Amino acid sequence: MAAPRVLVLRAPGTNCDVETAHAFELAGATAERIHVGRLSENPALHKRYQILCIPGGFSYGDDIAAGRILATRMRHHLDDMIHHFVDSGDNLVLGICNGMQVLMRLGVLTTGIQTPQMASVRGDEDSVASPSDQSWDGESDWSSFDVPPATLTWNNHGRFEDRWVHLAVDKTPCVFLKDIDQMFLPMAHAEGKFVARDADALEQLRAAGRLALRYCDSSGQIESETLPFPTNPNGGDANVAGVCDASGRVFGLMPHPERHIDATQHPFWTRRKTQPEHGDGLQMFRNAVQWFA
Repeated sequence: MAAPRVLVLRAPGTNCDVETAHAFELAGATAERIHVGRLSENPALHKRYQILCIPGGFSYGDDIAAGRILATRMRHHLDDMIHHFVDSGDNLVLGICNGMQVLMRLGVLTTGIQTPQMASVRGDEDSVASPSDQSWDGESDWSSFDVPPATLTWNNHGRFEDRWVHLAVDKTPCVFLKDIDQMFLPMAHAEGKFVARDADALEQLRAAGRLALRYCDSSGQIESETLPFPTNPNGGDANVAGVCDASGRVFGLMPHPERHIDATQHPFWTRRKTQPEHGDGLQMFRNAVQWFA
């Protein structure tokens, strides 16, 4: 099997691209860090790659809102690239921290979700938004929807939070989480609180296995009620830490798997009775590579 090629997208303010590319390479892929400006100059460049990864950092300084400017630039200048990776069925997309924020702004993680409340919110009782209205069909403009199915907003305590968290994988089609039950990863964000538009949208996402990754305690038990801080570090609905699309090929998560690919990166590694060969995050990158086999 030829190693899949990974496009690690850089922008002003991105600061996790080097370690993310290293994680993919350690898993057996070939990764290249490409600046968004270079892609704008040569839009066909993305066709060389099978995986798109938007890494963590503070793209464009997180001005306006986290990930907003990069998402807007991609929507208006890299539309073909988004189609190439999201629609083909042959490619994967991963957004980590700021990357998840970008994917949420683009709407690719929450397509196909319908709720009756959409009609009344938009003031048109005869025109309830349908799943096709929010799919990436080349015609719809997600920015025209006033109330998306879900969003990411400020942490409950209103500040940046940096800590290690326990995570549990729910039943999900997510390619990146195959055969993973639990992980212990670091998170570092200020706008990582997942908020669903309403209970119906949250339930549709949950029932489809799209609320793929949840904050939990050390037991790994998934809870539907919001867990207290610091178990749930941002107060997000249903303790959501990561979301995938319906196919499982597009995945965004707020914690950083690339920061725990080696066992010695564990904060208590010198006190562990047994030392695993690798850190918890590496399997995610291996799953992406193995999917192409």
